[in-house]
Amino acid sequence: MDNSARPPLPPLPRGLRGLTTILATGFGVGFVPWAPGTFGSLWGLLLVWGLIHSPPIAQIGVSLLVLLAGVPICGIAAKSLGVKDPGAVVWDEIAAFPIVFFAAIGGWLPFDWMTAAMGFLFFRLFDITKPWPARRLERLPGGWGIMADDLIAGAYASATLVAVAWSLGSLAATR
Repeated sequence: MDNSARPPLPPLPRGLRGLTTILATGFGVGFVPWAPGTFGSLWGLLLVWGLIHSPPIAQIGVSLLVLLAGVPICGIAAKSLGVKDPGAVVWDEIAAFPIVFFAAIGGWLPFDWMTAAMGFLFFRLFDITKPWPARRLERLPGGWGIMADDLIAGAYASATLVAVAWSLGSLAATR
């Protein structure tokens, strides 16, 4: 089916664009002048802490909602800010944290200060260095490109966190 004949969607009302930008920037944390992704990632730790203390259905539902909502939220905010992948948009970092701490949310890994610090640092390392295919996925259009590289960084960080925990002998059922 040819979509070129379809009329463009009407623009979002100004208030909704503003709300989307507030969410995308982690309630403004993304506007810090130095390392906004690092500061925005702190919201991700808070999200994971909340998920760990929630029933399994909420863990799944909230994680999916944050992930799926990220594509339009990041895309709309990028358009509003006039940049393809603005550094101020940190929703992508926040949304990756349930992936980083999948083993902790599932109860296979303790979520203590050491696990939180290691997962945080591994995620920032992979988010900054963008190993294959993260850098390539950044080229996807709109919110897809903004989100995809962070989800890959989250998966790499999760695998590294589990490998390190396993090698240290701290991978066990915690529930």
